[in-house]
Amino acid sequence: MANVNIKFNNKEFLLSCEDGQEEHLEELASNLNEKFDKLKSSLGNIGENKLLLITSITTMDEYFETKKKIDKKIQELNNLTEKFKELKSLVYEYKEKKENEINNLNDEQKKLKGQLDENKLEYEKVIEKAAKQIESFLTKVDAENSLQ
Repeated sequence: MANVNIKFNNKEFLLSCEDGQEEHLEELASNLNEKFDKLKSSLGNIGENKLLLITSITTMDEYFETKKKIDKKIQELNNLTEKFKELKSLVYEYKEKKENEINNLNDEQKKLKGQLDENKLEYEKVIEKAAKQIESFLTKVDAENSLQ
């Protein structure tokens, strides 16, 4: 434990604190002494105890106002975090939906290609059959023309 000499209201006090916290304690005491001196100059000589009470209440009021602001900001951050999570979820849902659509379109494209390939083979068979029939017909016509 460290000891620190603090001057408050023109009086010296020896206070103890954790090692390494000396400067922080001095800063807090200085801040409290400034508040006390300002109130003393603005309110006059109303008694040390009353001035200490008013200083404490003023300091606690500042603390609670700051705490309310921090709590409000924390709530705003929590709300933003929730909205971000919702948005992230929507983005993933949208991505998954689009990937499914792409997969479905790819499947449809494969089916259409298969049907086109089948139709092409059928078309080629029909053309080949028609060519053979035309060839056969021409052969018959040539044979009949030769006989005459």
